[in-house]
Amino acid sequence: MNEETFPGPIQISATTAKAWEKRYHDDTTIEDSKKKLKAFLIPRESLEKVLKLETEAVWAYLGINDQNEKTLVFVGAEYDKETKKWVNVYGTGDGVGGGEGAEEIAYDGTRPSPPF
Repeated sequence: MNEETFPGPIQISATTAKAWEKRYHDDTTIEDSKKKLKAFLIPRESLEKVLKLETEAVWAYLGINDQNEKTLVFVGAEYDKETKKWVNVYGTGDGVGGGEGAEEIAYDGTRPSPPF
């Protein structure tokens, strides 16, 4: 990925988001201080789309994408009074940027810093 293609696809399937989250969770790599993640560049579109879900809150999950970059995946969150837990609320794909029609989607497009 490079700056000319920023932000790239914003929508990813819920299945992909879960796989990226698992990849991050299972990662045991120790980062040296020169490559240690400091920040994320977040496209406005990612935030706008997750906020359009009109949920009570937003989850920002850490993941490792298919380019082996750390990323943030945004998912809406609603409090379930019965279970007393916050649950994921996914968007519905619009067929743009990788999200299929009625498929549940999450929002990405972030860039880690470094290197970006």
